Amino acid sequence: MSLDTAPDESPEQTRSALVVVAVLCFGGLVASLMQTLIIPIQPELPTLLSTSIGNASWIITATLLAAAVAMPIAGRLGDMFGKQRVLLASAILLIVGSLICALSTSLVPMIAGRAVQGLAMGFVPVGISLMREVTPPRLTAVAVSAMSATLGVGGAIGLPLSAWIAQDLDWHALFWVAAGLAVVVALLVQFVVPHIDDAIGGRFDGIGAIGLTIGLSSALVAVSKGNDWGWGSGKTLAFLLGGIAVLLVWGAFELRQSNPLVDLRTTARPAVLLTNLAAIAVGFGMMAQAVVMPMLMELPEAAGGMGQSILHAGLWMAPGGLMMLVFAPVSASMMNKFGAKVTLAVGATVLGVGYLCAYFLMDAPWQLAVASVIGSAGVGIGYAAMPTLIMGAVPMSEMGAAVGLNGLMRSIGTTLSSAVMAVVLTSSTFTLGVKEVPTNDAFKWCFLIGAIAAFVGVAITLAIPAVKKLHKEDDVAVKDEALV
Repeated sequence: MSLDTAPDESPEQTRSALVVVAVLCFGGLVASLMQTLIIPIQPELPTLLSTSIGNASWIITATLLAAAVAMPIAGRLGDMFGKQRVLLASAILLIVGSLICALSTSLVPMIAGRAVQGLAMGFVPVGISLMREVTPPRLTAVAVSAMSATLGVGGAIGLPLSAWIAQDLDWHALFWVAAGLAVVVALLVQFVVPHIDDAIGGRFDGIGAIGLTIGLSSALVAVSKGNDWGWGSGKTLAFLLGGIAVLLVWGAFELRQSNPLVDLRTTARPAVLLTNLAAIAVGFGMMAQAVVMPMLMELPEAAGGMGQSILHAGLWMAPGGLMMLVFAPVSASMMNKFGAKVTLAVGATVLGVGYLCAYFLMDAPWQLAVASVIGSAGVGIGYAAMPTLIMGAVPMSEMGAAVGLNGLMRSIGTTLSSAVMAVVLTSSTFTLGVKEVPTNDAFKWCFLIGAIAAFVGVAITLAIPAVKKLHKEDDVAVKDEALV
């Protein structure tokens, strides 16, 4: 049976599928919103929590690390026990993490709560992999595009929203709002998202999960903290080399398992491997935009910046995030017409063009907003193509884990980008009052590096080989069940 025609697809079934897609997208948006939730109050955190600036930075780092580790693990759990169950568990984790933060007045519980919030990011790759099972074929590409776009939309909306809440209310209100949104997501997942029989069972690789968590966290801590600790310091090198050593041992262990957390042999397939490498490059490019543009907008005019408040900078960046959602159907149309490989290459190219525009347009907030819109359009086009490439190259029994690993690769790209941008921005500074601020040349270098990363992603994408569609009959069987 052709995948292009869903059997007996009625208008009611189409509407039902669209409602499920809307719920999954809303859940992904809420989960990704947590990534930027804390940014407006970041400068005040040391005072609010009676701690040092270095300790307060762990509140951001903990969320990023937990999110990176959660994505491949949640994907594997979704394959084993059913994706709807894991989506519900992710929403519950978001509730718990938000409540811990809302009730916190000191550093340690705040870090713990933010880490639990980060674990909820497993919702996104599991939701993406479920899209293929609950939508008729003609809607799958649009659904995956929209869900992928929530990664950027949540962050873009989260910045001005959280700035507004923090400006007019007590800072704990940020987390009470997050908890309320998470409760809505949990209820919608429980009562709207169908629980289809997609669990493959098997034994969970607990040792593999622990090894991945330790190795990945150690390496990412070194990358995240290298600029603060010093890239040649003993602490940075110990975390980096120790993390790499653990990951090498973990890889050898995984290759010997019959039910590994991550099937490295599947991951080594050229189509999967190159897509994941492209994900690192595109993730790097996306984060460079999110870090550098608001900083330039908020820099005082006397320092060559634009003198915008956090709220105004967030509002200038918001159209870029919304553009990712606008381009979701465009990306779907391109994938249906030209294929996911061409779509990803086009997306990365547009992202690179956006950075080149930013390089030459640094005189006013509206100019950076235009560059942000262009770059975000590229991200919106490309982010949807990556999971589609992955899902077309792996068996359905490994789809959740594979999409989760692809999400992890994007997270690695964003973490590397944050570290590189921090190095560049601190390498060329001048004194303004009692503070060291980046020069305009430093910002230009950031935009140029972002463009290079995007175009490297284009080159990698063009090298991805074509792959035959796997398990067409299984796809149709699962869709039939979901539509009923």
